[in-house]
Amino acid sequence: MPRHSEIKHRIVTSFQRRIVNPLTVRLPTQVLLETTGRNSGLPRRTPVGGRRVGREFWFVSEYGEKSQYVRNIKADPRVRVRIKGRWHSGTAHLIPRDDSRARLRTLSRFNSAAVRALGTHLLTIRVDLTD
Repeated sequence: MPRHSEIKHRIVTSFQRRIVNPLTVRLPTQVLLETTGRNSGLPRRTPVGGRRVGREFWFVSEYGEKSQYVRNIKADPRVRVRIKGRWHSGTAHLIPRDDSRARLRTLSRFNSAAVRALGTHLLTIRVDLTD
């Protein structure tokens, strides 16, 4: 019998993949994370909420290593992040020892509330920007 968190994960990710993400990736102000598909080798874009701090971009994955983009990062940490309409290359680092709930308090209130409400396996990610 699936656990509550597994059912929640399936429902939320299905809704995000089919409805939310296709709409938000088209918004010019939406921050996007672009990874390389670990199987296809194709670019994969995912809306994320985070904050740039100097040469770093911080965000929290709501499903940790269950997230497809986290699996892609593990296979190839080279990513791009679109911030304020401009693409930046960088290297993503999973930071499992970071206090993800504390990190969310430093990020966008709206996105952080959604991640806290929907997330089951929070994981902090830092992207070291190279341009």
